[in-house]
Amino acid sequence: MKRSLRQLGASLLAGTTLFLASCGFQEDQVALKLAHTLDQQHSVHRAMVFMGERLRELSGDSMRIDIYSGGQLGSERELIELLQIGSLAMTKVSASPMEGFVPEMKVFNLPYVFRDSEHFWNVLQSPIGKDLLVACERARLRGLGYLDAGSRSFYMNDIGVQTPADLNGQKIRVQNSQTAIKMVNTLGGAATPVSWGELYTALQQGVVNGAENNPPSFYLSKHYEVSKYYTLDEHTYVPDLLLISTEVWGKLEPQQQAWLQQAVDEAVVYQRKLWQESTEESLAAVKAAGVEVIYPDKQPFIDAVKPLHDSYKGTEVGDLLAEIKAIN
Repeated sequence: MKRSLRQLGASLLAGTTLFLASCGFQEDQVALKLAHTLDQQHSVHRAMVFMGERLRELSGDSMRIDIYSGGQLGSERELIELLQIGSLAMTKVSASPMEGFVPEMKVFNLPYVFRDSEHFWNVLQSPIGKDLLVACERARLRGLGYLDAGSRSFYMNDIGVQTPADLNGQKIRVQNSQTAIKMVNTLGGAATPVSWGELYTALQQGVVNGAENNPPSFYLSKHYEVSKYYTLDEHTYVPDLLLISTEVWGKLEPQQQAWLQQAVDEAVVYQRKLWQESTEESLAAVKAAGVEVIYPDKQPFIDAVKPLHDSYKGTEVGDLLAEIKAIN
């Protein structure tokens, strides 16, 4: 029987006590548990390890971060809920499922909002990006920073997508996001939510015909073993968010909060560098494995999703969309 979140939270807290006692850490050392769903080779995990090292240095070894990777403690949504009840300190999640907690996050799931990577980062570093992090506090979550997750593109088992018409009738895996579902359906596909951990099997068994994600995730997940066509249409730039429970944050002293935020800020810069390297390496690796990488004309895709953009006019998300487009 699946354990409840509170049961898991209680075991996490108990595990912390045992770990401290058995490993001989100083009794007053603050241990922050951080969980995520990614592989340990992923640039985000490597940046988190770097963040933990910097936190120990900055705090004089009075603080540390214990990292649980690969979905050991649950899906992204389950990790968010563990933060909300204060049983887990930190997590990394995609902005996609966050729209269920902070509606303004829908803007990241809308296709072709950002002109390119430079525009994307200009927005994240602007008051718009900072306000979206602050908005997380309404859900008992504090946004500490954005991590690079690049742009998302379609990959398919049996067909190469050159135009939106190629998506007609194709079952495409999407994250648990109503906006992502609308995007794929608007392009003519049949959006099918599937958890990340089950996607390889779903592709292999034909439950879905394809999916969409960034190059490192496509490569590290080994989805390229099944999906032999990768179309770099770059329809969305969806950042990862580094979150901390507001309950846990509130228990830290101001100096501890400052140390943690500095470690996060340095890790963000480090991860962006790793991400660029990982993207280039991943594309080279999947090509070597026989994947056909397609560079389509993006304009037909942009034109196809215009009705989706127009449907948000007069709403808070529509206003945010207009502000983003106005940033140079």
